[in-house]
Amino acid sequence: MRRAWAWVAHLRGGGTTPWAAWSSTDGSSASGQGRFLPGAQQLELLRRLNLAGSPDPRLVDRVVSASAPGRGRPDLELVGLDAVRRFGPPAVDPADLSEDELLRVATGLIAEDLVAAGTAAPPVHRLRRLRTRYELAGDPWLAGALTARLVADGRPPGGGGRAVHVLGADLATMLAHTWTAAAFAAGGPSWPDFLSRAHARRRVPRRVDLVGVVERYRARPHTGRVGVVLDLDALPRLVGVRGLDPVPDVSAPAAELARQTGAALSLLVLPDRQAELLGTLLRPRLATVAAALPVVPPEHRDWVEDAAARLRERLLRAGYPVVGDLDRLLPRWSESSDDRAVLELAMELLLRPVTGKEVP
Repeated sequence: MRRAWAWVAHLRGGGTTPWAAWSSTDGSSASGQGRFLPGAQQLELLRRLNLAGSPDPRLVDRVVSASAPGRGRPDLELVGLDAVRRFGPPAVDPADLSEDELLRVATGLIAEDLVAAGTAAPPVHRLRRLRTRYELAGDPWLAGALTARLVADGRPPGGGGRAVHVLGADLATMLAHTWTAAAFAAGGPSWPDFLSRAHARRRVPRRVDLVGVVERYRARPHTGRVGVVLDLDALPRLVGVRGLDPVPDVSAPAAELARQTGAALSLLVLPDRQAELLGTLLRPRLATVAAALPVVPPEHRDWVEDAAARLRERLLRAGYPVVGDLDRLLPRWSESSDDRAVLELAMELLLRPVTGKEVP
């Protein structure tokens, strides 16, 4: 046990020696540490934070005393301290822990940072302007971000007779946007599970079934012209503004980090507040990471290509107004993807936590 407390002191001081290579039992460094050892997950996360940067003393204390929220194994003991346990999970070498085990601790801490930073003053919106009546629908990542920008500029959506612009892109991008938007809101399955479920149903998600979206809005009362917009360069004219900056994507690892952080955040706040904190505080930070959308793997590409072709034909037959070339719905495959570790991004956020100043 003295060896373990000496290792804890080593890590608290910025050390990076793995547990398996640690042999010191220095009594002076091992004294006064408390009654219970921190879990192996917390200690390994602290060691990796020390490798990645210089965590401040407050962060060190938070990591060591953190719990691992959500589903998973409880705090694990260090291997080699006692005889083999007859009950409970076996002791482990911290270096052998999976990334998911460490992420459970890291995302719990990031969630706490978001809640603390969320007490900052809300953004100030401009006064309501004379405006073109509009509503944006379709691709949830694009529609949500562009609507938020227009609202901040004093141009909220709605009103009788409003024009509804159903935003679209190639189907592979819309699938990635649908999953990413959910990751920054209520959460949901992982990207592979999301694709597998959509493939099994043999239909695209409701919000990017552009024909269905148009039909639902056309059936609503007090709605004006409803059309599909595939050329976003034309959107400013349609909503009555001079220009709209492009909506940045976030990388696949960044979206996965948001999804897992949302699971931890759901234990602290209500769903609406969860989506607000993820969208206004975490999203701007992760949007600075080099973006590469989640890639549709080869086993799903035939289905996505067929679904895109069917969507194109349905729009063509329906004769709904379309701004842009319908061929833009067809996917163009790329093998480029951000293979950066989700844990690496999580540690960057812990070393440079959100402050509330990220709110646009």
